[in-house]
Amino acid sequence: MALAMSGDDAAFGELVRRRQEAIRQLFRRLTRNPALADDLAQQSFVLAWKKVQTLKSPAAFGAWLRKLAINCWLQHARSAKHEVALTGEMLPELRGASAVAGYEAPGVAEPASSSSLASSSAVAERLDLDAALTLLPPQQRLCVVLAYSEGMSHAEISESTAIPLGTVKSHVARGAARLRELLQGYGERYER
Repeated sequence: MALAMSGDDAAFGELVRRRQEAIRQLFRRLTRNPALADDLAQQSFVLAWKKVQTLKSPAAFGAWLRKLAINCWLQHARSAKHEVALTGEMLPELRGASAVAGYEAPGVAEPASSSSLASSSAVAERLDLDAALTLLPPQQRLCVVLAYSEGMSHAEISESTAIPLGTVKSHVARGAARLRELLQGYGERYER
């Protein structure tokens, strides 16, 4: 970390290598667009490279990098209207094979075994969750993803996003309730 902070390209490259998948996954959950997620991750790492000398505690690099990534997401969400509109074309995507009877995901063949059925079901669940997340407003989606996917506390989310603590709690509660509503086809395992 000290080498990266002093401008060593190779040391910073190693930090990127170690952290890039986590940052990309965060953006993929927030954007549901792999290309945009990779672009935002790249922006975050470029920004981190430019500001790494301002890092006060090398031990806090992970949290610092995540905060930079969150700020990139918030800037992206504010600067452009990149939200996906709910259209009739998106509804079938939200109604995955497990969520609504009669819908079959395009290009998915009948599974041959119970283990591949479980794997196919897990993929359908993940796709439906990702689609449902896109239906949440950007700040609400951010708070839900940070709370449930990143395991951050409400206070940590508030500190990282500069959103008031009460608003974070509200976003997480309302976002989770909306996701339960959207994914009710999966049954009781997603109930409180």
